[in-house]
Amino acid sequence: MKDIFNLFEKPKHPLSFSAIRISLASPEKIRESIGLGLVETMQRHFPGWDEWSKEVSRKLAYHGYAVIAPDLYCRVDHGTPEDVAVKIRGQGGIPDPQVVGDAAASRDFLRAQANSNGKVGVIGTCSGGRHALLAASCAPGFDACVDLWGGGVVMRQEDLNPMRPVSPVDYTKDLDCPLLGLFGNDDRAPTPEQVDVHEAALKEHGKVYEFHRYDGAGHGFFYYDRPQAYRAEQAVDGWNKVLDFFARKLGN
Repeated sequence: MKDIFNLFEKPKHPLSFSAIRISLASPEKIRESIGLGLVETMQRHFPGWDEWSKEVSRKLAYHGYAVIAPDLYCRVDHGTPEDVAVKIRGQGGIPDPQVVGDAAASRDFLRAQANSNGKVGVIGTCSGGRHALLAASCAPGFDACVDLWGGGVVMRQEDLNPMRPVSPVDYTKDLDCPLLGLFGNDDRAPTPEQVDVHEAALKEHGKVYEFHRYDGAGHGFFYYDRPQAYRAEQAVDGWNKVLDFFARKLGN
C-alpha cells in the first residue's frame, strides 16, 4: 500500500475556489481499483489530517480502494490545529460551495486515473458526514455516499450562516446516489430526532438509503483512540456495513 501525504495539488473544479492539498492512499498492487473520497471531519479531525484519518485511508486501501482525503481547511492556515480551529470557528466554518467543489474535484481526479473502474464513493464522519452528503447532493456524479453520524445535516434556521446557508436535508431531492447512514442513539449531534427528520425526507423523495442506529453508542463510536467514545461491538458491525455497502455499490 502506498501513502502520499501533503504532496498533491488536485485539478481545479468549477466549484472549487483554488488548489487544495490532498492525501492519497492506494492499493499496493497496481490493478483496477475503485475510487473513494474520504472527506475529513471538521470536529473529530478538525482542522486537518490526524493519525486516525490516515489509518482509515489505509484501511480502505487495504480493501482495494484508491482513497483521497482532501485537507478541506488548508486554505485557512497551516499553523497549529488550535490556531486553525479558532480561525475556522471564528468565520463560521468553511464555505459549503467550496467543500462541494473540493469533493467533486477529488472525485474527478480519482475517476481519471488509468486503473479506475469509473466508480467513486464519498464517506465522512461527524461534520465530514455532513460534507459527504452535501457533496453527493450538490455535485451529481458520485456512485455511493456514507454519512457516519454527520452533525448539521438537519439545521435550525438560527444555525444557518453565510458559510453554511442551507440545511443539507433541504437538498435531499437532489441526492442521486445510494446513501448509507450509521448513527448512535445516544448522540446529541445528530440527535435521534434529527435522524428521523432526515429519514423522512429520504422517504418523501423516494431515495435509496440504508440507516442503521446503535443503542449504547454516542458520537464518534468508531474512534478507538477516544476511549470515552469508542464502542468496539458497534464499531466492528458498522465497519462491516460500510465495507459491504461499498462492495455492492462500487464493485464491478
